Amino acid sequence: MRTKIVIALLALALGTASSAAGLDPPGQLSPVSTPSQKARDAATHAAQAAQTAATKAADAAKAAAEQSKVNAGKISKALAEGLRRAAQKAAEAARRFEEKASESSQLALDASKDATDRALEEGRKATRATEEALRRTEEAARTIAQASQDEAEKAAEAARDALQAAAEATRKAAQAARDAAARTAEAARASYSSRAPRK
Repeated sequence: MRTKIVIALLALALGTASSAAGLDPPGQLSPVSTPSQKARDAATHAAQAAQTAATKAADAAKAAAEQSKVNAGKISKALAEGLRRAAQKAAEAARRFEEKASESSQLALDASKDATDRALEEGRKATRATEEALRRTEEAARTIAQASQDEAEKAAEAARDALQAAAEATRKAAQAARDAAARTAEAARASYSSRAPRK
């Protein structure tokens, strides 16, 4: 009887010591490592943020391009200034997307690195296109105030063409960002599945 009591006390003492030391009981696997989870979460969040920024940039550029088409053939300082502001909004949105795409590329998982790099490259193209559109609309606004009707119409047409190009560039950037976000989410799920303990 005394032997059984001693054995029971020893078992209890060993179990308590294991718990205090933070050791897992036999037969149980330790959880997935925190650093890996943090990396997956950071990559996923960054890709989603880039996608959101890309959508906003595409919407802004599309709105500016549509505004230029609606006002085609109309020459006025007010219309030119309104178009310049729309182009400026698109350029600022494109720059924000490029920043987010750069962050996403830096935090990307190995399996989604190519996709995030493509999104970043498309973001750079979108930034260049929207900045060119802004330059053209600024030039058109100055021309309307200072030049002849014919020169003003030519400047306005150049601005419209640049805005259409910017809308197309940001559309492609938004698609690349969506693809990158999807690839990142897929890579995160695959990484988690490969590391999860098997039952």
